[in-house]
Amino acid sequence: MPIVTDRPSPNFDDRAPGTPIDILLLHYTGMKTAEAALARLCDPAAKVSAHYCIAEDGTCTRLVDEAKRAWHAGESAWAGERDINGRSIGIELVNPGHEFGYRPFPEAQMVSLIRLCRDILGRHPIPPERVLGHSDVAPQRKQDPGELFDWPRLAAAGIGQWPGEAAPIAPLTIAEAQTMLRRYGYDVTASGALDVETKAVLVAFQRHFRASDIGGGLDGETAARLRALISLVDAGRAGT
Repeated sequence: MPIVTDRPSPNFDDRAPGTPIDILLLHYTGMKTAEAALARLCDPAAKVSAHYCIAEDGTCTRLVDEAKRAWHAGESAWAGERDINGRSIGIELVNPGHEFGYRPFPEAQMVSLIRLCRDILGRHPIPPERVLGHSDVAPQRKQDPGELFDWPRLAAAGIGQWPGEAAPIAPLTIAEAQTMLRRYGYDVTASGALDVETKAVLVAFQRHFRASDIGGGLDGETAARLRALISLVDAGRAGT
């Protein structure tokens, strides 16, 4: 566990009784400075918060107790669940984001994040496929933590899932891709068409699992990584 400083936010409420904590959700702050982000996360008028915020120098601030429901996911969905706040722990990473000069996440920040995530996973049995980015659960609205975030490094540290360097396969049909994306957890309608919703979900998937090209195309590499992830999830569930 990294050294944590407490800065309590008033922006939280109670989790519904009996709801498991089974999602770890990562964000970027998307604001110009760390102090501006922390001020907003603690502003009762903003009505937003997270459980933790990690600065670029690795400083970790706890804003909301894990037992409480922080307000970080907004309108979102994963694997049929829509109250993502109610079942998740949210971590904000200080980064100006796509609007203010998106940049890589520094070493000190990543080290602190890995320590914190390991500590959280030691308390809560969160499956690897439920360590997610904000864009995964809200692909129509959000881009964070974005294509510069080092998901493979997290997975190598035992946090989250990574498909590896799967060799490209024949592209899937749109209907096949929608079915597999839904199986993994993405909220996408089985329309059979590459509509606006499906393209946004594909972009979110690529930001997380194939950051070299986030154009939303359904190419052979995207298909291979999606299929590899489904195999990992199926194997994990079979072993439980």
